[in-house]
Amino acid sequence: MSQSFSSLSKQALDNWDVLHDSPWIRVSTGLMGEAAGSDDILAMLKTEIQRLGIEVNISEVGTTGLCYAEPLMDVHVPNMPRVVYGNVKPNQIGDILKQHIVGGQPIKEIALASIGGQVEGLPKFEELPMMQSQVRIALRNAGQIDPTNLGHYIAMGGFQGLDKALSMLSREETLEEVKNSGLRGRGGAAFSTGTKWSFLAGNPAATKYILCNCEEGDPGAFNDKTILETDPFTLLEGCILAGYATGASNGIVFIRHGHDSPIERTRSAIAACYEAGLLGANILGSEFSFDIEVSLVGESYVAGEETALMEAIEGKRSMPRFRPPFPAAYGVWGRPSNINNIKTLSYVPEIIRHGAEWFSSIGTEKSNGTAIACLSGDILYPGLVEVPFGVSVRQIIEDMGGGDPNGKSIKFLQTGGPLGGLLPSDQFDMKLDFDEMVSAGAMFGSGGLIVCNENRSVVDLTRTLIAFDQMESCGKCFPCRLGMSHMLEILERISGGTGHEGDMELMERVGVNMRAGSLCGHGQLGYNPVASAVRFFGSEFTDLLEGHEPKNIGSFVGPLSTRRGAQIDRNTPTSIVKPDFVSEVQPSSSEVNNKVQE
Repeated sequence: MSQSFSSLSKQALDNWDVLHDSPWIRVSTGLMGEAAGSDDILAMLKTEIQRLGIEVNISEVGTTGLCYAEPLMDVHVPNMPRVVYGNVKPNQIGDILKQHIVGGQPIKEIALASIGGQVEGLPKFEELPMMQSQVRIALRNAGQIDPTNLGHYIAMGGFQGLDKALSMLSREETLEEVKNSGLRGRGGAAFSTGTKWSFLAGNPAATKYILCNCEEGDPGAFNDKTILETDPFTLLEGCILAGYATGASNGIVFIRHGHDSPIERTRSAIAACYEAGLLGANILGSEFSFDIEVSLVGESYVAGEETALMEAIEGKRSMPRFRPPFPAAYGVWGRPSNINNIKTLSYVPEIIRHGAEWFSSIGTEKSNGTAIACLSGDILYPGLVEVPFGVSVRQIIEDMGGGDPNGKSIKFLQTGGPLGGLLPSDQFDMKLDFDEMVSAGAMFGSGGLIVCNENRSVVDLTRTLIAFDQMESCGKCFPCRLGMSHMLEILERISGGTGHEGDMELMERVGVNMRAGSLCGHGQLGYNPVASAVRFFGSEFTDLLEGHEPKNIGSFVGPLSTRRGAQIDRNTPTSIVKPDFVSEVQPSSSEVNNKVQE
């Protein structure tokens, strides 16, 4: 351990011990907590503490992953096990303080679980259904530390990996550790991280960039934002290590505008690292220097594509670049760059700290480590779970997620985001594995698992996914721009029971052309949702085409401005050769009012 880091570590551990010598309450105030009312809990907590005249340390933390139990309040009293209260209401705060903090008696009737010891009548935190089978690496500090307090992170073992790399390993040895770990990208492509880094490491340029992608626009995915709001330091340490291994000089954390909690906490963490000498010139007394900043982008799904991300950073419209040149040769501002997902970089500190062999021993042969799955939809316990690859999908959905909250059977999962596919219930025994899921016609992607019960229409969901993809198409290449619109028109017609013979073949032809001619993955993968739906639930489409009454298909809700304006006038490009290839679009309220006035 270097002398510089030894001093930081000692101070952090001393402060951590002092923090535990008095009552300490952690309140989950990330995006999930805020949505459930944690701001009201925090305000009432401060008011009641002042009213009672007691001294209590309060820390705002991110979610533990148990989103179903938000807002959460984690209460520590010296010499007692911690107690977690779930779904806390403002009118319960006073009683918790009086009975638990002052009286030393947890209120078991509203408590969720205990941590660090057994409390009679309460399960241990790790015994909760959603926590069983979890192995936490990237989420190891979720809900445990103040995400803006560097000392908390260091006290939990943070920056030991960086100190080890700078004091004991060369750049080449650090890169080799990542390669040998088997870490694959967690943003969707699942490409070897070490191999990707080697492309940048081989470029001798003096100025090189590590770009951290937290655009995260996938419906159903919220693990990147969770890492930033619960433990941004683990991302920063991973980014610095990536810079050291590749010889990069700068890092940029790319976050979608409007995600205030992740943005603010990441900026605070960066400032703390600069103050402690963990960023900037000569980090921890070494010859390595590295700078990091945050860059925001508007709500553009395509900005998650690596070259579109670089365009956005440069202040341009988020549209993909032609390749070659590839980012490792010509990236942001024309400098060599390497783009990684937030989750990918968040694994690196523990890989360097514990070694490649430790990480590669977790998971399956080709999918090493853990996966963070986001559970939403028809599920009893929505939230995040971090599990080793190799766990079955059924175990995640039924054992950890609790299945459908009303006891209905689960029909299918939508996986891999809006460009992913469907996984029917008869394939839930499949192992969580990058390659196995792709071969089944689904994909794990960024980790979103949207659960759909027996009442859900596959046709309706497919239409919704394609509508999202059509709205988010940047429009740069016409196979995607027009192809998405064409597929949406067909799906709207089928959903309304007015489909035509040959529509399925036409949709496939459009999808194949998109795959062959689109510039980026948005268009290349745009047919995936349809292909997967037809593969497993083709009968739902044919039933509607044969005139059967639509079931469980609601009216489509979406902005008219996302459609080609010519559609309203029945003058689409396709209608020139196929007059009935038009979707019936309802006029807006303003158009109706204008007609009435006329």
